[in-house]
Amino acid sequence: GLFPLRVPKTKTSFAVGDIFIFLLLLLYGPFAAVVAATAEAAACAWRTSTRLTSRIAGPAAAAVAMLLCGQFFVVMQSTLVRWGLAYESAIYAATLVFALAYFVVSPTLVTTVIYLKRWRAPSLREWLTTFGWLGMGYLASASIATILHLAFRQFGPMSVVVAVPMIGMFVASLRVYFSQQEAAEREAAERASIERADNAERESRTASAHLKDLELSERRFQSAFAHAAIGMALVSPDGRLVQVNAALCAMLGLASAELLARPLVKIVDTEQAEELAQMLSLLRSGAADRARRDMRCQHAFGHEVWASMHCSTFAPDGATEPLLILQAFDITAQRQAEGRLQHLAYHDVLTGLANRSKLLEALQRALHAHQADPARLFSVLHLSFDRFKQLSDSFGRGVGDRFLVAVALRIQSLMRPGDLLARLEGDDFAILAQHGSEGTQPSIALAERVHRAFAAPVLVDEIESHTNASIGIRCVESEPASADSMLRDADLAMSKARADGRGRHALYDPKLHQRASDQLMLESDLRRALAEQQIHMAFQPVFSIEPHRIAGFEALARWQHPVRGAVSPADFIPVAEQSGLITQLTYAALTQACAQLQAWRSRLPAAAELFVNVNIAGQDLCEAGFADFVRDILARHALPARCLTLEITETALMQQLELGSRTLARLRDLGVGLSVDDFGTGYSSLSHLSKLPINSLKIDRSFIDKLDGVSMESEIVRAVIQLGQALGKRVVAEGIETPGQLAQLRKLDCGYAQGFLLARPLSVAQVDAMLPEALAVQTLVEQHASWCDDPSTAEQTADDSALCRIGHAAQLAKRPGGLA
Repeated sequence: GLFPLRVPKTKTSFAVGDIFIFLLLLLYGPFAAVVAATAEAAACAWRTSTRLTSRIAGPAAAAVAMLLCGQFFVVMQSTLVRWGLAYESAIYAATLVFALAYFVVSPTLVTTVIYLKRWRAPSLREWLTTFGWLGMGYLASASIATILHLAFRQFGPMSVVVAVPMIGMFVASLRVYFSQQEAAEREAAERASIERADNAERESRTASAHLKDLELSERRFQSAFAHAAIGMALVSPDGRLVQVNAALCAMLGLASAELLARPLVKIVDTEQAEELAQMLSLLRSGAADRARRDMRCQHAFGHEVWASMHCSTFAPDGATEPLLILQAFDITAQRQAEGRLQHLAYHDVLTGLANRSKLLEALQRALHAHQADPARLFSVLHLSFDRFKQLSDSFGRGVGDRFLVAVALRIQSLMRPGDLLARLEGDDFAILAQHGSEGTQPSIALAERVHRAFAAPVLVDEIESHTNASIGIRCVESEPASADSMLRDADLAMSKARADGRGRHALYDPKLHQRASDQLMLESDLRRALAEQQIHMAFQPVFSIEPHRIAGFEALARWQHPVRGAVSPADFIPVAEQSGLITQLTYAALTQACAQLQAWRSRLPAAAELFVNVNIAGQDLCEAGFADFVRDILARHALPARCLTLEITETALMQQLELGSRTLARLRDLGVGLSVDDFGTGYSSLSHLSKLPINSLKIDRSFIDKLDGVSMESEIVRAVIQLGQALGKRVVAEGIETPGQLAQLRKLDCGYAQGFLLARPLSVAQVDAMLPEALAVQTLVEQHASWCDDPSTAEQTADDSALCRIGHAAQLAKRPGGLA
């Protein structure tokens, strides 16, 4: 309100304050808008009137009008939203209606006092003629305020901060435009006056008219110079400021006298003074008639001001030598915005560290320096922290973000001057370590410092997080490389360190790249194999030890590659887990295993009690639709749920226990069994074994291998068997390869066994050939073993004697160490 714009050819002036008053209404409600409207009305009244009544009535009318219309706005907005109108449409419609209401109420209140004094009411035409422009201004201000409000909601306070200088530039442009219009009008009026006088006294006043033209031109120049919205100055050939305008004084915060007392080069930063002097010299010599530079100046209050300076030669009438005219545009806001964008482009928003782009640029410079001087060595360290995802999933993303900030600060405290720390993504960081000609030892020492530093927990919101870093080191001296390849190689070395055991570091080896390429090719082939159904199941029988009989099968994935030949599960299953194909592989295994078991059950009635075990991964338990898939597979093949057991390693089960608890509960409700594979090698607790839907424990082969003699392993096996029996779990010993191991397990009363001694994994055709005879023999043994305890005294037929010999063999097998 203190800086209005007067519309040319009228007595009307307006200000852009209504935009911000309406924006306050949208952001903070009617009462904030009342305060702002009252303040602006008071400023306008004190500027335009000396009467006390006007100075009181104006703010009071503005306050009442804003209060009434603001409350009406709130009601209308909420009503439109309740009617189902989208928020953006509702806020825009309500704001426009409010502007119209405010246009009616505010002038009415203001003019009431005026027309009461005159004791008459204005006509509608008179009212619209007087205040119509105000309504258009309110509608325009309301539209702009709505746009700023929506931008504020979408992009935050920075949208308003960016809009303020834009509106300021718009107002300044209007001021310049209106000033130029006024100057043009004055010029036209004066020219018309001169021409009229010239026609009357053309011959007698020719010289006088010419003089007046010169004076008019001077006045025009002085007027444009003095009232220009941009900074302007006249500079003498030796670089002294001859004349300055108010805009330049305001830009630098100095009075006119202070500016005229110093040369032009003294108003810019000392680092750019030489550049400005060269520009002035170029103009003075005539080598150029104009020049432009962006200069950094110092404001009188100490802050930095950026100005775009345009200089050109200027020769006023009567001057002995040309002057320089300087135009200075304030581009501080633009420079600051560019600086912020530059910072965002090269820095991580969360930690403030360098990002991948800045790291790659620094790597490229380091490579160029190394090529120029091979003694300038450096390394890239890729760091990835353990348990970050678990921390973020358990306590929320905010805690995870603060953990990363704390980790970044701790790493920075370990670095040497000249090193660069960058955050790549997630919990992955990288360090560009400069170490001159000292080789790889400084980088290894830095990695060891990181390990020692993270021996202490990271404290975030009173939560102690124990973590450590897997670190890959790629040194430039190992072989030539690009910035991208060095970062990739450090990542490969980090993966090697993680595979060797978390909390380690590893140096890059070129073999790692070949191994990664092989893994990538194997992944591609595995995708094709799954799509073309090249993965088939082999079935290894699981035997009941007492009585000795086939109890079921474990389904094992087998891949016969058309070029590679047989690919070991130890090679392709880790690739499936790392590439996200493991669930697809599990689905294929479940589909084939269930279909095959049902085929045997339908063909062989004695196979009704057989079960099949299918291995699953920890990721499968985290799949939302896994339990539904198992249910659908069982229903599709009409297979009872008790015939299917899902095997998962003890370590994988414990790692996914929290995320997979819902899937485990649904599998339990279906009646599907769960077997803990490699039991004894992980860290499960008794509480988990008793509460989880586990019906089977598989003793790891590492304990079975040492079971032949008296050893600690035999006691561990005994304890596992007794634990399983106490909890009502099926206990299976895997990896049986010698008769002695089987005899020991029978002695320890182990229920089930599988291994090469009993049977190797069989193809479907091999099982089809073996299973009918095995089931038939088992049936005969069970039927006749009871009455063939002493076949030597029984008088039987030849066929019965054969059956007695089978029964006798079964009795022998029951003896300690017996295998018949």
